[in-house]
Amino acid sequence: MSTDDRHPTAAPVPLRERRRTAAVQEIVDAAERHIAAHGPAALSLRAVARGLGMTVQALYHYFPNRDALVTALITKAYGDLSDALQATADSVAGDPSVPRLIAVAEAYRGWGIAHPERFQLLYGTPLRYYAAPAEGPTTQAVRRMGAIFQRELFAGFTPAQLAAADVPSLSAPYREHLERLPVHAQGDLPPAAVALFLSAWGHVHGLVVLEVFGHTAFLGDHQAEIFRSSVRMMREDLHRRIPAA
Repeated sequence: MSTDDRHPTAAPVPLRERRRTAAVQEIVDAAERHIAAHGPAALSLRAVARGLGMTVQALYHYFPNRDALVTALITKAYGDLSDALQATADSVAGDPSVPRLIAVAEAYRGWGIAHPERFQLLYGTPLRYYAAPAEGPTTQAVRRMGAIFQRELFAGFTPAQLAAADVPSLSAPYREHLERLPVHAQGDLPPAAVALFLSAWGHVHGLVVLEVFGHTAFLGDHQAEIFRSSVRMMREDLHRRIPAA
């Protein structure tokens, strides 16, 4: 028996499928360029098709409507953002001088500043008439990003510690709602930890939104320093609320 017989190679991808994949990528790239130049609200299949020198009817073979293209763009944006966060977390692994949560938060800020229009697509004014598919690819993509933050925020703490976190008393309806959340939505965290996570996420994300949308421009070159200091204080306060093992 030859080596090739013992280790058969995977069947080649059909030419038609390769061409379709390449065409879809080209359309998504063109749509991203259009958003960068004109903003998310100006996105339309006609404009993207015009930029590629193709007809709208031809584009329909790959994306049947604008919502399908928007879903692909949002999914890709969250994927690229998550890749950047994970790469940063990996790069500082083993370096005690830089808490991974701080590094991940700064990577989040950096991505938003570098890609303001794509960030606006994710977190700006919702596109009119667009609704993300329930439990679709955008949901899965944002959960991946949230899992990275959650992992770095609570690294080293046990479920018992998180359950005993010192948080303001949760109302019975709110606690019941948190307890009913599916595991894939909140990572099987106890209600107290979910409340901490939402607070921390709102803190980090709110600061980045203010900066990306130009509301803290008056701070000039000090925005990075203020962001790091604020996130450090938030992290220290949050960890003080979780009892020692």
